[in-house]
Amino acid sequence: MSKKNRIRIYVETDLKENIKVVCDEKQAHYLLNVMRLKIGDEVYAFDGKNGEFCCRIVSVGKKNCVLRIEQKFCDFFESQDLWLLFAILKKDNTDFVVEKATEIGVKKIVPVVTDYTSNSKPRTERLKTLVTEASEQARRQDLPQVAECITFKELLKMWDKSRKLIYLDESLGSKSAIEQMPKCEPPVAILVGPEGGFSQKELEILRSLDYSYGVSLGKTILRAETAVVAALSLWQALAGNWQ
Repeated sequence: MSKKNRIRIYVETDLKENIKVVCDEKQAHYLLNVMRLKIGDEVYAFDGKNGEFCCRIVSVGKKNCVLRIEQKFCDFFESQDLWLLFAILKKDNTDFVVEKATEIGVKKIVPVVTDYTSNSKPRTERLKTLVTEASEQARRQDLPQVAECITFKELLKMWDKSRKLIYLDESLGSKSAIEQMPKCEPPVAILVGPEGGFSQKELEILRSLDYSYGVSLGKTILRAETAVVAALSLWQALAGNWQ
């Protein structure tokens, strides 16, 4: 198998050379039925802390399979301390946001209920599954943490003021993101509102905080999920992480 097209899975077992790992039923189905691998084929596994390892399928059962860890493929590297806070969207759009935020490289994902949020809270376990699958595909070595849904008020009440907070302001009353974002080195978080934007009360609160930075993404109004991708990508580029 080409290293470029390697098949990757995340495992919760601490990995090291010359041990065996039992894949659960879902992983076994993916490897054996979806990817059509067999005994002797190569798989790559990562555990979110010890790096990525080259493995080989050594046995197959009805509902699982066993991998033997052969050698380390690459060392562990951790993503920048960037959080995404986003107002809950419709199910498919929430899924899109979680997947793309994982691929772009955030360390924590926090669904938020704002004044104009009208959709039901997402299931945390489902979002964690999306994060795992996106990390496998994106060749990440770590998995973003998925927090439980929280209200806007609760979020700010428990906020660590050492973490800068960038919020998207569609009112055009804020400076451009290109001007503001370079001031915000990690630890940092980006907060994106719902389709209707933040309420006037929420904007007043955000503007009053000494650790928050309102930014504009231009004169056009972006869909919430588009704004998430644009803001995260811009921050990564300005931070020099895509050089």
